[in-house]
Amino acid sequence: MKDFPVQPIFILPESTRRSQGKDAQRMNIAAAKLVGETVRTTLGPKGMDKMIVTAGGDIIVTNDGVTILKEMQIEHPTAKMVVEIAKTQEAEVGDGTTTAVIIAAELLKKAEELLDQDVHPTVIARGYRLAAEHALEFLEKNAEPITDKNFDLMKKVALTAMTGKGAESAKEVLAELVMQAVRRVTEIKDNKTTLDRYAIRIEKRAGGRIEDSELIEGLVIDKEKLHPQMPSRVREARILLLDCPLEVKTTEIDAKIQITDPSKLQQFLDMEENMLKKMVQKVVDSGARVVFCQKGIDDLAEHFLAKQGIYACRRVKKSDIENLSKATGARIVMNLDDLSPDDVGLAGIVEEVKVSEDESMTFVRECRKARMVTLLIRGGSEHIIDEIKRALEDAIGDISAALSNNKLVGGAGACEIELSRELSHYANSLSGREQLAVKAFSQSMEIIPRTLAENAGLDPIDVLAELKSAHVKKMKHAGINVFTGKVMDSWRSGVVEPLKIKTQAISSATEVAIMILRIDDVILGGNGETNKGRAPPGPEM
Repeated sequence: MKDFPVQPIFILPESTRRSQGKDAQRMNIAAAKLVGETVRTTLGPKGMDKMIVTAGGDIIVTNDGVTILKEMQIEHPTAKMVVEIAKTQEAEVGDGTTTAVIIAAELLKKAEELLDQDVHPTVIARGYRLAAEHALEFLEKNAEPITDKNFDLMKKVALTAMTGKGAESAKEVLAELVMQAVRRVTEIKDNKTTLDRYAIRIEKRAGGRIEDSELIEGLVIDKEKLHPQMPSRVREARILLLDCPLEVKTTEIDAKIQITDPSKLQQFLDMEENMLKKMVQKVVDSGARVVFCQKGIDDLAEHFLAKQGIYACRRVKKSDIENLSKATGARIVMNLDDLSPDDVGLAGIVEEVKVSEDESMTFVRECRKARMVTLLIRGGSEHIIDEIKRALEDAIGDISAALSNNKLVGGAGACEIELSRELSHYANSLSGREQLAVKAFSQSMEIIPRTLAENAGLDPIDVLAELKSAHVKKMKHAGINVFTGKVMDSWRSGVVEPLKIKTQAISSATEVAIMILRIDDVILGGNGETNKGRAPPGPEM
């Protein structure tokens, strides 16, 4: 019987691309490693900055890991998974994003070496899980406990967070401002100190020096009073928050008013004026001396408010209105007809303050209803104050993380070297191929001190050898001083970090590494439009 060629069976559209097995794994690992390499040079006090030019031409200069990864607009699906752990780290802690990404990339790099030795991905995944669990237990047990009264240590946490960033030149001044803000907003609930890091707002204004930054006990609204005749300062201010316009309403549909008699025109204008007068009278009757309106205020209404000695701002951001409501106890009024004196809030002082030659802002001070402060940061240019803002957010996030479980660990690579030693001992207690994965995990922890040394221009081999020697001698806080190249006691030197940064980074990095390792088939779907111009899938597809 004559043999006929077997017709190949296609189960996917022609435009679909597919890679399987080790090819898929290598492609995914390569993408993750590239993400790690992108941010790796930014780690530590001597890390370098990246300049990102967006599609719109905006320039961002930063060494903040999550900002770099967000602005890069990464498209590769596996690389996006690594970027997600940076975003999670930022949301949970506020700092340590670069650390999390570098550890994830290194875990995958070590896993690739094991894959080359024919170790199955599920074995590596199981070993990584065991190592991560043991690492978290060890860190919890060996972290140094602190109390919420250790303000000196908290300040050192803030200084460590700001070292190596754009704020480093004035980090002492900024750390003191952060500590004042933290003292102002921390609360004790159920015998536990809590810090809402979002209660510390950061406003930025270009001009002046970084040292001119200040702490305002209250809120700063980026608006100035509407009318020159309005008071510039109101004491014992009764505040009204409006989410409705002080303007004559326009119709929802297109309408035309035709006036044929000139006298009728004046009547029409008088009617509009009376409507605005009634609106302003309702505000006056409520007892309010200050009005913040989320929507518009008519020019004529401005005049009437100024005559009544009322301070007013319009087009105030929704977030500012909500924060004012929390701080002053005022209710947000949606309809003037429902306005009552009970809707009005209180603040000690509301004033207009000139922050530059041609710009003023509204300061709302002495808010008694809520703990809320604002850090007004100054700097020579927008790029500088943007980077300072990111550094302050990191510092506040670190202090919040430290207060959440009251535990700190040594920085400067000390924690990672100690953890690497412990995991190496733990690996020796295991039998089976998981031992190889745990050892790989142990070696991956060395990437942090190695990177710190490389970024400082030091020999990483010599640095790691010295660090390991110090840790063998029971110096658990021995870290690398990147300025001298010598081993130092990180705890005594004030280089300390919250335990939560390390635990979150390790758990997030492990989870994403395991997820990527378990992928053995990548199918890129598409259609004729999206794949137009591409070559048709080859035999390997």
